[in-house]
Amino acid sequence: MHDYFVAFKTIVIREVLRFGRIWIQTVLPAMITTALYFVIFGNLIGSMIGEVGGVSFIAYIVPGLILMAVITNSYANVVSSFYSSKFQGNIEEMLVAPIPNWIILSGYLVGGMLRGLVVGVAVTLVSLLFVDLQIHNIAVVITTVILTAVLFALAGFINAVYAKSFDDISIIPTFVLTPLTYLGGIFYSIDMLPDFWRQVSLYNPVLYMINAFRYGFLGVSDIPLPTAYTIILTFILCLFAFALMLLNRGTGIRN
Repeated sequence: MHDYFVAFKTIVIREVLRFGRIWIQTVLPAMITTALYFVIFGNLIGSMIGEVGGVSFIAYIVPGLILMAVITNSYANVVSSFYSSKFQGNIEEMLVAPIPNWIILSGYLVGGMLRGLVVGVAVTLVSLLFVDLQIHNIAVVITTVILTAVLFALAGFINAVYAKSFDDISIIPTFVLTPLTYLGGIFYSIDMLPDFWRQVSLYNPVLYMINAFRYGFLGVSDIPLPTAYTIILTFILCLFAFALMLLNRGTGIRN
């Protein structure tokens, strides 16, 4: 077990050093983008919209913007790191080492989660320049952000397994992840939508994460909290099992 822990710790440290060395590319862009969102959507447009869910518009969008940064960076870290390991051939050295595949998978997941959380904290600090941020339930905030980071780190891992070129690791973020995130209720409540689009929105898993996170900060949510946690945990279990199966089969690596 000690050898397993050493292997796990080594992967995590490597991942942290990897994104830490290039913080100008990994952390700073999210902070600048968030500041622009606050200036444009929060101050300019928000002043015309007024309140949403009983809170100011700028306060309403804060949780969504933080979680969007966490989602994007958790996903990006794992998909780029694991694919680079495939491309360079060093993933094969880990696979033949006397450590189980779930240790390798867990190391990558924790590395992606940590990058997501670091960027999330940085974005939160930026938001404090624009809004007096309150926390309604700290336990919900922490559990939701961690679970969301793990979920999208898993999604990034699966994307990296199937990717055959560097172009392939940008397709899912561009055509799937970004639309799901922007349509996940960051800038609006689903109660503002017509009935048809409200029902369609309920099939978007990101909606449940953003609403749970928003409840942790503001105490308001379009989705019951138990339902949100159930959806998030179900996706995590399914994606972890699928990712581990792919790793055990050597999909995208041995063939």
